[in-house]
Amino acid sequence: MDFSISTGLAADMARVDSFVNDRLIPLEQDPASFDAHENIREELLQTLRQEVKAMGLFSPQMPRDRGGLGLTPVGQALLYERMNRSLFGPVCFNCAAPDDGNMTVLSKVATEAQKQRWLDPIIRGDVRSSFVMTEPHPGGGSDPGMIQTWAERKSDRWVVHGRKWFITGAEAASHYILIAKTGEGMRDGLTAFAFHRSDPGWQIVRRIPIMGPEEHGGHCELVFNGLEIPDENRLMAVGQGLKLTQIRLGLARLTHCMRWLGLAQRCMEIASQYVATREGFGIKLIDRESVQIQLGRVAMAIDTGRLLTMRAAWRLEQGGKARPDISMAKIAVADTLHLAADTAIQLCGARGYSTDTPLEWIYRYARQARLVDGATEVHQMVISQAYRRHGQAFFVWGPGND
Repeated sequence: MDFSISTGLAADMARVDSFVNDRLIPLEQDPASFDAHENIREELLQTLRQEVKAMGLFSPQMPRDRGGLGLTPVGQALLYERMNRSLFGPVCFNCAAPDDGNMTVLSKVATEAQKQRWLDPIIRGDVRSSFVMTEPHPGGGSDPGMIQTWAERKSDRWVVHGRKWFITGAEAASHYILIAKTGEGMRDGLTAFAFHRSDPGWQIVRRIPIMGPEEHGGHCELVFNGLEIPDENRLMAVGQGLKLTQIRLGLARLTHCMRWLGLAQRCMEIASQYVATREGFGIKLIDRESVQIQLGRVAMAIDTGRLLTMRAAWRLEQGGKARPDISMAKIAVADTLHLAADTAIQLCGARGYSTDTPLEWIYRYARQARLVDGATEVHQMVISQAYRRHGQAFFVWGPGND
């Protein structure tokens, strides 16, 4: 791997830093900046998005011919962690989940006509989107092969029945990507479809309360009772829904890691600033060996997570799927985010536990990291299976083994 950074990317990183430091972090101190679900207030978000667009940094992960900067996974890693030093960062740059993953997969697999209808409005920020896959028991969760929601073909249309839940962003979305069962095969029994909020035959039955904070649109339970989808809105071929899911979730899991690393760094910044000035029993906290040990452990964990994330991003750029690499990054960075938030709260004491800092926000957010896009245990299985296939070759340098 080459760790040098191009002049262009370095300039973009500096511009992101300036916007996060000068515009976003100060806004976090004002309760009026937040909506009822602890995310950035919609009117304020639209103002900030216009500023980001004027900087030419909106939807940077998208191809240049669709209005983005054409960031590669390595470029995304460099910018995303800097964006998410602020709670508000990713959504202001249009790099937040689930839109980020949905834009990526649509740009890779959709036809040109589908891109114009379903992708371009998300890139512009005109609409939000949602990925509709997870189901209640006995349906699919980490195992998409268990999906029960059924799409039956009738002439040139598909009729959908079933139930989904914990669908991120569903309440605020207009464009949806649905994964439904269309056959009995383990690997070719699923198909992906796009549908619009206004289409009849489905409904959001509830916004599921969570530990919080929430993304825009929450985490919802959906029921399909006869939604009709024209075949022209099918994404990829019939039976390739699992393939689409794998294309989407691979990089999406890694971009989660990129963003979480930014939040972890923010925790360390807050803690470091506090212990540098706070005194107790005649000595500043930063001069206590026990405090230095805790900060050193967090700093090492963050940088370890960055290296794993960057290696996975680099291997994706070399044409690999990097599945075990992404799983390793996902586990390590999820644990690191929790460690960073927990350590920072401990070092800041009552102030860290209060809402005077964003630490308690990050701490609650961090707990979901070990669950979303595959629980830690699932990713440990992925790693184990890869080692079982490759043996010592699992530890190869270079593009790696999938």
